[in-house]
Amino acid sequence: MREAPGISKEDLEAVRHWLNGRAQALGFSDLKVSDLDLGQAPQHLRDWLDEGRHGQMDYMTRHANLRSDPRAILPKALRVLTLRMNYLPHTPDFADETWRTKEFKKLEEPHQAVVSLYARGRDYHKILRNQLQQLASELKAQIGPFDYRVCVDSAPVMEVEFAQKAGLGWRGKHTLLLNREAGSMFFLGEILIDLPLPVDPPTSEHCGACTACMDVCPTQAIVAPYQLDARRCISYLTIEHPDAIPEEFRPLMGNRIYGCDDCQLTCPWNKFAQVAADVQREDFMPRHQLDHSSLLQLWAWTEAEFLARHSGSAIRRIGYQRWLRNIAIALGNALRQSSDSKQRDLLQQALQQRLHQHGDMVDEHIQWALAQA
Repeated sequence: MREAPGISKEDLEAVRHWLNGRAQALGFSDLKVSDLDLGQAPQHLRDWLDEGRHGQMDYMTRHANLRSDPRAILPKALRVLTLRMNYLPHTPDFADETWRTKEFKKLEEPHQAVVSLYARGRDYHKILRNQLQQLASELKAQIGPFDYRVCVDSAPVMEVEFAQKAGLGWRGKHTLLLNREAGSMFFLGEILIDLPLPVDPPTSEHCGACTACMDVCPTQAIVAPYQLDARRCISYLTIEHPDAIPEEFRPLMGNRIYGCDDCQLTCPWNKFAQVAADVQREDFMPRHQLDHSSLLQLWAWTEAEFLARHSGSAIRRIGYQRWLRNIAIALGNALRQSSDSKQRDLLQQALQQRLHQHGDMVDEHIQWALAQA
């Protein structure tokens, strides 16, 4: 291990200790360090891409080589700092571990819109990036210039692999990172640096024989332990997929209009999930009642309202057409399940009022929804 010019081993240990304290002050719940060796992970990624399981996420194939080696992003990189930030909101629903039961109950209410927990507040990309940049800037002020690159999940970095390697947790059978103290309800961010900081050891995995995440998946997207077919995943279909959603998956989507948390809600480790740090308390609070809105309320939003209300939100990037596409499917599922004639009339009228206004894709999903009556 080469030492950075002018920095002794003792100084590097001191830097690491300082980083831990500052990371917590900035709202991160943990920080771990790894080297750059990804072992067989890049080959596993290439195999997954070759099988087409990434769907239409073409950026993953374009950036596959960058994901294989962080030095393609930062040539002088020696270490990866991986940081964890909890995101459950400070609301009464999350005051105790019954929050998972409450979230599952929302899925049983066909007229309620369900948005993935992580997306109900501000766009986490901006929050993480700002805090990571602040940490790097403060470190530079402490020790002088060094090379670094801040990354969130929009950057081509194999973040779960680095997090696992650094001991932040283990990869669960749903392919997400799991942590014994926090489950999986957190964001990950990275700082690539050219400082040879001491590395952390990996931890062991603790899924055992449990297959709860695989069993609960509405579309059976977890095709084998640790293997996800994105083309079947509701999160992919409602967020990343740009075209018409295959009809075979529409009834299975229920009232999920943006993302899906089922595999996380059922995971036993998420009884330990934690609310966001106080410094991010307001950032991750639900906006515009996205935790308690009906499908008809959100369906009524104009495009201007969609853009304004989702300003600073991760949801905004899917655009208004995909937003309507997703809600149309949920309205169709509600229509199929409703036995109340007045409610059925309201749903049909709302759908018909949107016809021939937002393009062929939205129209096709509205026609499908009306056919569920």
